[in-house]
Amino acid sequence: QVHVVESGGGLVQAGGSLRLSCAASGIFSFNNMGWYRQAPGKQREAVAAITSGGSTNYADSVKGRFTISRGDAENTVYLQMNGLKPEDTAVYYCRATRVFDYWGQGTQVTVSS
Repeated sequence: QVHVVESGGGLVQAGGSLRLSCAASGIFSFNNMGWYRQAPGKQREAVAAITSGGSTNYADSVKGRFTISRGDAENTVYLQMNGLKPEDTAVYYCRATRVFDYWGQGTQVTVSS
């Protein structure tokens, strides 16, 4: 059974930083892992993704502020978020992909102005 668990969310002031963690288990190796977010009343959107080879992609809105990286442990990814803005407030979800997509339950990030 596949499990995807996010952690690291919280409340931070504008301009601050947070580091989200995602750990996926149940499959030996996921091809791609990524972060998505969903703000109240809005659709879920892609934030950042990383392939098994280390290639990364970012949404234009977070380029230069967020960094996705793989951890030393298998199937672990991080999202370092710097220069946070109130519009970054959302529930952040981790997605792990190998043939199918597997999602975590999400972690709340709230940025106060």
